[in-house]
Amino acid sequence: MSNIATPSLKIAVVIPAYKVGSHILGVINKIGPEVSRIYVVDDCCPEGSGAQVKETCTDERVKVIRNSENQGVGGAVIIGYKAAIAEGMDIIVKVDGDGQMNPDLISDFVAPIAGGEADYTKGNRFFDLEEIHVMPKMRLFGNAVLSFMTKLSSGYWDLFDPTNGYTAIHRDVARHLPFSKISHRYFFETDMLFRLNTLRAVVVDIPMNAKYGDEVSNLKISKIIGEFLFKHIRNFAKRIFYNYYLRDMSIASIELPLGIIMLVFGVVFGSYHWITSSQAGVATPVGTVMLAALPVIIGLQFILAFLAYDISTTPRRPLHRNKNQQYL
Repeated sequence: MSNIATPSLKIAVVIPAYKVGSHILGVINKIGPEVSRIYVVDDCCPEGSGAQVKETCTDERVKVIRNSENQGVGGAVIIGYKAAIAEGMDIIVKVDGDGQMNPDLISDFVAPIAGGEADYTKGNRFFDLEEIHVMPKMRLFGNAVLSFMTKLSSGYWDLFDPTNGYTAIHRDVARHLPFSKISHRYFFETDMLFRLNTLRAVVVDIPMNAKYGDEVSNLKISKIIGEFLFKHIRNFAKRIFYNYYLRDMSIASIELPLGIIMLVFGVVFGSYHWITSSQAGVATPVGTVMLAALPVIIGLQFILAFLAYDISTTPRRPLHRNKNQQYL
């Protein structure tokens, strides 16, 4: 565990509470003294998790916030973020209340932010290949698919495990997030990455082990793949427009549209002549084949060049670094 406790650094933990009545008190009890405030956000929990914490928890750091209507995990976390910002917390850690996330790792998530190396940290259960065998195979496959889509839509090509909700963020970065536009449901974690990229925030993965007990996950990957795919395509289009045409222009701004145009032309032109030749029972002329193949090859090269440029421009300079020198 990293030693990040300093007199001037105030760390808050946000715990969204929904159907976690049997686990949340154990999670709170494991949170160390480096944390100044714990926000339990009862997201209109049918088990009354918030009331349970209020009645039985004696930890003075705990503050219970209850939503009158269910906002989803993202909505609950955003409410916790706003409360932490209002109370002047410096770094805000999000921990689930179901016991899957080890509170002993809080210092590991905070250290890169306190050290001026990152604006946002998130867990990665895939770092240790010897440990991921405990993860259900369907969930493992779903996370791999979602991770690839997230790389495309968010621009953080060096990150994995996008649905991992164990995160930490610096207050000065959180203050600039458009909370009203961020998805409030299960797309919250991946939408956060897209929003962070538009701010050019530095995001770092924190290795952690997968942990599964008797808790039941509300996330069914098989049911949300379609919804996630649509939202990833939307965010990808927005990110490309924001980063390559609205705020800046580069060679990549030309490579992507030119590559797509040439690829589409080659595929359509080649398919048309192949179908026509097949119906006529004659071989497609070599010149026609080359005229179709050449744009496809060149188009793919332009698209690959764009991807190489996009990967190389992953944010590397933390937004809050200058403001955070007092903590070093």
